[in-house]
Amino acid sequence: MSTEPTTPDGAPGRENARIGTTLTFAGNGMRIWHLRLQAGETLPAHRHDRPYFWTVLTDGQGRSRYSDGDVIDHQYTAGETKHFKDLTTENGFVHDLTNTGSTELVFVTVEFDR
Repeated sequence: MSTEPTTPDGAPGRENARIGTTLTFAGNGMRIWHLRLQAGETLPAHRHDRPYFWTVLTDGQGRSRYSDGDVIDHQYTAGETKHFKDLTTENGFVHDLTNTGSTELVFVTVEFDR
C-alpha cells in the first residue's frame, strides 16, 4: 500500500491481481478480500478481469485513476454495493483507489472464478 497516488499506465497494474489489502479466503471458486485505506492512502493499480462485487462498510470518499485515462471521484455510503458480473480478460480494467476523505475506507470484495 502506498501513500502516493499511482497512475495505472497499463503493464504494472495488469500484472497486479491484489485487489485488496488482505486476502481473507480463497477456495470454492471465490476469493474474499478486505480493503482498508486510511485517509490519503492509495491501493496501487491492479486489474479486475473476473466477476466480482464490493460492499463498502464505511462512509467516505475515494478517487480511482483508470488505465484509459479516466479519473472518477466517488462518495461512498456504508452498505453500498456494486456488482461487476460480466468481467473477463477481454473486457476487464485496471485502476487504483485513493482515499481522498478524512476517515478510513473499509470494503469487502468477493471475486469469482471465471
